[in-house]
Amino acid sequence: MCGLAGVVARSGFSERHVAILERMTAAIAHRGPDGQGLWTDPQGGAGLGHRRLSIIDLSSNGDQPMASADGRYMLVLNGEIYNFETLRARLQGEGLAPVWRGHSDTEVLLACLAAWGVEATLPRIEGMFAFALWDRRERTLTLARDRFGEKPLYYGWAGGDFVFASELTALRAHPQFDSTIDRDALAEYLAYGYVPHPRSIYAAARKLEPGCVAVLKPGATDLATHPYWSAVTAARQAAAQPFAGSFDDAVDQLDGMLRTVVGSRMISDVPLGAFLSGGLDSSTVVALMQSQSTQPVRTFTIGTDDPRLDESADARAVAEHLGTEHTEFRIGETDLLEAVPMMAQIYDEPFADSSQIPTYMVSRLARRHVTVALSGDGGDEMFGGYYRYRYGPAWNRLSRMPRALRTLAVGAVEAIPTSLINAAAAGARPLLPERRRGDPVGDRLKKSARKWTSRDQEDYLEQMYRICDPRLYVGRDVQGQLTRFAFDDGHAPSFEERAMLSDVRHYLPGDLLVKVDRASMACGLEARAPFLDSEVFAFAWSLPLAMKIDRGEGKKVLRGVLARHLPRALWERPKKGFGVPIDRWLRSELRDWAGDLLSPESLARTGLLNAAEVNRVWDEHQRGLANHASELWTLLMFQAWSRRG
Repeated sequence: MCGLAGVVARSGFSERHVAILERMTAAIAHRGPDGQGLWTDPQGGAGLGHRRLSIIDLSSNGDQPMASADGRYMLVLNGEIYNFETLRARLQGEGLAPVWRGHSDTEVLLACLAAWGVEATLPRIEGMFAFALWDRRERTLTLARDRFGEKPLYYGWAGGDFVFASELTALRAHPQFDSTIDRDALAEYLAYGYVPHPRSIYAAARKLEPGCVAVLKPGATDLATHPYWSAVTAARQAAAQPFAGSFDDAVDQLDGMLRTVVGSRMISDVPLGAFLSGGLDSSTVVALMQSQSTQPVRTFTIGTDDPRLDESADARAVAEHLGTEHTEFRIGETDLLEAVPMMAQIYDEPFADSSQIPTYMVSRLARRHVTVALSGDGGDEMFGGYYRYRYGPAWNRLSRMPRALRTLAVGAVEAIPTSLINAAAAGARPLLPERRRGDPVGDRLKKSARKWTSRDQEDYLEQMYRICDPRLYVGRDVQGQLTRFAFDDGHAPSFEERAMLSDVRHYLPGDLLVKVDRASMACGLEARAPFLDSEVFAFAWSLPLAMKIDRGEGKKVLRGVLARHLPRALWERPKKGFGVPIDRWLRSELRDWAGDLLSPESLARTGLLNAAEVNRVWDEHQRGLANHASELWTLLMFQAWSRRG
């Protein structure tokens, strides 16, 4: 796990470019605290920078930028290639292996690229990565990113220089980089809480999309980009060869597959552990880790004082049963006030998933003891874990009502203060199941009502992702594209399948993986997600939907796997999510901080948001008339990001 940066100078590489490259690389020093490397090709007009977090082959043989055996190629890699030992053996068997200098995955990847070429290598590698390859002979730059988008890669033009890096912070270090905000990207951010690819918050920069490779040839003014892997295509191909066995057969196969995948993610020359929330996904990963380890696995969890969200006791129970060496940290007011202002610096473009706070704090906790941590990210998207996947039947019933009538119903619900709805519902709470008695009925009803006027099933799904209405703040809307796609062979996926694919294509790389990457990298910690494996993805899509979502319960086959390793009583409970009580904090501990960022003076300095609308939302939240926590956090993270140094 590292950070990379680079410059291709159209007008020739000079000493000025060396200084620029040094600044760009220094800007991402947190991604690689163990070393820095710079390499330039003045004749070719290019330079590469690298910050190293040493994980495999801690010697100087793993340093980057790394030259191929014949000196033609130079490589910088951010990430890990999990099947590097298999690839190394394959090169040996084909007589294409160089004289090995060390045993790093970077050296193996470089040898593969030199021997087979980029197009033939990418489908063969399994890992999380972003890399840049410079061909000294052809003076050609190739950029590539992993299938699911675990590792980031930004690029753009700064004057006459093409620049690229792991974070926007490095691009901003170029003195000619234009940091004008992309108004359409800002609208997308307000709608979703993150900037979806390919945009970045800056008009001058773009994200390389997951599963894509891009080439910059001499004299070209833009990248030639194409996918080498597509989630939609891979899902279609897997579904065309459906799993034919029984449910127990599926559990057997998934158990063995995940055991192998988790084992490959445990390869490390530095201490390794895991994040453990006590939920289904992280418990599965930890159980499979512990079953393959001769020592207690190090596990880490974060707790809060809010019983609606705290899962620390659940994680502790799982850890005790599995026999892990468990470390727990509870977020206090002092920790909160220290961490929240750091979010805008850690996330180098506006980012509003409030679980970024506990993710950063658990990463910081883990880094005190280990350098690599496995997580359960991806389990929901692969096996149907989110509640929104089960809303298809509800929409089908709702859509039978005329849209005009639905619009009237929404208006009626919106007119009632949330506090009154909550008060009216309080009397019925004793009649509800215990796990639902703490639900904020008014909040859920209002959030649900906004989707009632959707035009069709895809629009309904699109509205599930929305946080703010950007028209209220920046005067422009977002053309919903997160859920619109089709299978090439004419197969129409179900509502659940559309939602799962939309998450893999957008929510996963745009939100969850950004959250984990920036939080962990800010601490010099490598985070690995075993569920994000192309073989696991294909297997999940070969299964009938009923083996994933059955009678309103998600991840059925994954539950079958975990039941073989842990008693159901330890993990079969309502999903809480890795969250924090932002709604309450904005009325208490964070009120002064938030009030300053949303003050008329602060909004005027930014000059991009509708101050009257911001004030209305803030006032309603403070008076308890509505819970605008998600909307306010989105506004606050933009304001804090705009104010950063």
